[in-house]
Amino acid sequence: MGDEELHQLIRGCVKQDRKCQKMLYKAFYGFSMGICLRYANNRDEAAEVMNQGFYKVYTHIERFDMTRPFKAWLGRIMMNVSIDYYRANLKMAYTDDLDKAEHLTDGELVDRNLNYEDLLRMVQQLPQAYRTVFNLFAIDGYSHEEIGDMLNISPGTSKSNLHKARQKLKTMILKADDAANSQNYNRGMDYNPIVAMCGSDIKNAFFNNGIRK
Repeated sequence: MGDEELHQLIRGCVKQDRKCQKMLYKAFYGFSMGICLRYANNRDEAAEVMNQGFYKVYTHIERFDMTRPFKAWLGRIMMNVSIDYYRANLKMAYTDDLDKAEHLTDGELVDRNLNYEDLLRMVQQLPQAYRTVFNLFAIDGYSHEEIGDMLNISPGTSKSNLHKARQKLKTMILKADDAANSQNYNRGMDYNPIVAMCGSDIKNAFFNNGIRK
């Protein structure tokens, strides 16, 4: 979709034109769903959150600056609505703030070139608190100080939850790797060992699979 066509849709949405609203929804459904899925427990929940996000888009679209990228504005709304959803509907049992968490590093995460659906499914299995911090830090690029402000937790708690999220993901990925190894061995196939993957590479894997551009 070209800029002029997009701006026409936005102007129509400002006038509350239902046709333009529907076209904008269809055009950015996949992009918006991709963001909400990362924070949600499942697709139904993500769809509910996404629809709340589009409601905010329609009711605040007159504030959008046409000189700025629309996707960035839309993506921020979807992320904020996802976080608000958990604040309002779910008990996010964050870990206690640990002083020792201050010296935790991002660490390494093993990966076997999992596709987007596999990795997304694993992220969705994380406890809500871990999943939210992981998404905000590893995917959306926020600092622990910023995450603390957004979620009303300390930077140390954010670091602790990120560390535990990575450890849980590592366990899930290794388990998937062992299962694939066993299947390939039984079939007499060659098998490529896992490789180490740091946090920045995980971030690139998500980006390359279309979660955010």
